[in-house]
This record gives sequence, C-alpha cells and structure tokens, in this order.
Amino acid sequence: MSYGAKTYKKTAITTASRERVLLMMYEGAIKSAKLARIALEKKNTVDKCKHISKVHDIVMELNNSLDHSKSPDVASQLAALYDFCVQQLLKANLHNDLPAVENVIKILTTLYEGWVVAIEEVARKGQNP
Repeated sequence: MSYGAKTYKKTAITTASRERVLLMMYEGAIKSAKLARIALEKKNTVDKCKHISKVHDIVMELNNSLDHSKSPDVASQLAALYDFCVQQLLKANLHNDLPAVENVIKILTTLYEGWVVAIEEVARKGQNP
C-alpha cells in the first residue's frame, strides 16, 4: 500500500463515527476470513496464517470493546460468539479446517448485516446508538 493510500485509510478511520468504525472492523474481518479461506484452499500456509491472525486480532478487539454495563445480555451473547470464532480460527489454523473458517465468515457476516440494519434504524429515528 502506498504512503498516500495508508494516510487516506488512517484519516478515514480516525474521522469515522464509532458506528462506521465498527462496520469497518467487521468488513476487515470478513475480508481477511475470505482470504484465509482462499489460502486454505490453495494450501498456502503463510497467507493462511497471516489472514487468520488478522481476523483473530479484529475479533479480539471487538470482544474487548464490548460494554457489559449498558446491555449485559447482548454483550454476553456477542462475547460468546466472538469466543466461538476465536476457537474456530484456532482450529482452522492448526488443522487446516476449511469449515471452521466458513463458520467464522457466516457468523461475522450475520453480525455485520445485523449491525447495518440497527445503525440504519437508529439513524432513521435520529437517536444515538
């Protein structure tokens, strides 16, 4: 990535709303999980590890950013999903388990789609999430 592209990306992230940052994190995790799937299919160990590591880091950041004080039930359910994703990523990495990566892609895509709808609904009502 060129210097200009890196600067643009950094600016886009630092000036984005927290909702947009959340969606960008999911987008990055899903993209990396799909790249990990491709690497697994091609038996490319280096790329598999690189992409799985990136998904892992993003999922851990999502998990660490949960606010259990505002909605403990939702936060606990999300934490359980994130923990399952981490377990699946470990399984995929250690055992070249393609279905494990596909599980992560499905979960993250479903969560992403849910957040998109929730954010749009909140924006439509003019409320802060």
